[in-house]
Amino acid sequence: MGIRREARERVVQFLFQHDLNPPPDVDQALEGFWESQRSSVLELENASATWGEAVDLPPPSADEVAIRGFGEPLIKGVLENRDRLDSKIEQYVKNWSLQRIAAVDRNILRLAMYEMVYRKDVPPVVSINEAVEIAKKFSTDESGKFVNGILDRAKADIMRSARDAD
Repeated sequence: MGIRREARERVVQFLFQHDLNPPPDVDQALEGFWESQRSSVLELENASATWGEAVDLPPPSADEVAIRGFGEPLIKGVLENRDRLDSKIEQYVKNWSLQRIAAVDRNILRLAMYEMVYRKDVPPVVSINEAVEIAKKFSTDESGKFVNGILDRAKADIMRSARDAD
């Protein structure tokens, strides 16, 4: 899996947690989140260690640094613009309130919409494709189609090339 896909998956995980249980201190929650992600990866890599045994974390790998470097600005951007993103998403959702959308799908939509509107370095079709694949992985069988339909409608209103980064 590529660095950016891995980062986006982690972003969705953090946004999901934040959506259901907003922390009092986002920066502290982010630090704890990235450390827990590193611990999980290292546990999988070191499955031979005794379960529950405390392991000192080595410095982050280059991949981990890149994942966090791409992911953290996405998290902060989505959180800073959440109300605007939610309003934009609601424009394209027919007969649904945002709160009726599954929390996973809602946060996938927020991330993709953030990239499409605010991240000129990511072509909208890339954001849509990534969102659809993440929805297929983390949500229901129908979520990929649902997410694709909403984001495709939004793409038509974005005033830049759908296939090119600026």
